[in-house]
This record gives sequence, C-alpha cells and structure tokens, in this order.
Amino acid sequence: MIDLRPPLRSATPDDAAAMAELVNFAGDGLALYLWGRMSEAGQDPWEIGRQRAQRETGGFSYRNTVVVEENGKVIACLIGYALPDDPEPIDYATMPPMFVALQELENLAPATWYVNVVAAYPEHRGRGLGTMLLRLAQELAADTACKGLSIIVSDANTGARRLYERTGYKQIATRPAVKEDWKNPVKDWVLLVKQL
Repeated sequence: MIDLRPPLRSATPDDAAAMAELVNFAGDGLALYLWGRMSEAGQDPWEIGRQRAQRETGGFSYRNTVVVEENGKVIACLIGYALPDDPEPIDYATMPPMFVALQELENLAPATWYVNVVAAYPEHRGRGLGTMLLRLAQELAADTACKGLSIIVSDANTGARRLYERTGYKQIATRPAVKEDWKNPVKDWVLLVKQL
C-alpha cells in the first residue's frame, strides 16, 4: 500500500461532487453527456455523476481515486485501477456503440494499471499536478505488480497527450470514436502504454 502524504489523500464519498466535475473535464464533456442520457425526466445529470462517484464498486468510484487537496478543497484527482490479466470478451450485441472502441483498446492492455482519469480544475493547471499524479500512478502500478500502465486519450486532446508522452507513454493502438450526439472534435481514441 502506498503511503499518501499531503497534498495527496484517498478520496471519500464526500468528494463525489469534485470527482464528477473533474471526470467531466478530463473527458471534455463526455461524462455529462452520458449522465444526461442516463437521467430520467427532471433528474439532474450531475446528481447521477455524484451517485456514481459514491459507489463502492466500478471503475468510477471514490475507492479508485486519489485527490489533491489544497486549502481544504479538491483541486485535482487520479482515478485508476489494475486491469485483469485476461479481459472479458466484448458482447458487441449489448455494449453501447460509444463504448466498444474504448473497451477494445482497454482489452489490448491486460495486466496494466489503467489510468482512467488524470484531471485538475482549469485554474490549477500548469502547476505540475498531472506529472505528480502520473508519478503516483506508476508507484501504484508497481505496488500492485502490474507490468505497466495504460491510458486512453482523445486524438483531439493534444495537451494531455503531450503530457503522457513526455512521461514515457507510447502509442500502441487507435480506434475510431463513435460520438452519437456528443459534440467533440475527437476522431480517434488512442491507447498509450508505459512499461515498468
């Protein structure tokens, strides 16, 4: 187990609102789009995001999250977890088309520590938080005996991709993005891997 020291700490269910906002920043609005599709009439999509962050299981859970806290406020986070050695086969008949490409790429990186989200609030970017969180991800990967790390990024998110490549991640595959009604310039999802 990694010993977290301030400004880092493990997330709690009380961090759900910040986690939802940071996940939405990291995905350029994809999370809010998906939560909107999941919501029922009159239901706030942000509430769905907060509820999902408070779950005990699933990838997007406070249990898989480390936050950066400053002056009592969450300013950034890392969400990640170890991928299985043998990925589950994709059920193309039932998986929503938007997720197929992402799952195909994830399945190409078995036994890696998957960096699901690295994000900071806009006013805190450019301070090295992303680099610090990626360094932590590497420590977590080593601690869980993963053979490397993996991350999926939009080809349109050039700033994030530069950060990942600068810290040792290499592109190994791409898949065309299915966007439905989500407004975003992404054309391809890119899988990057860093060996340990």
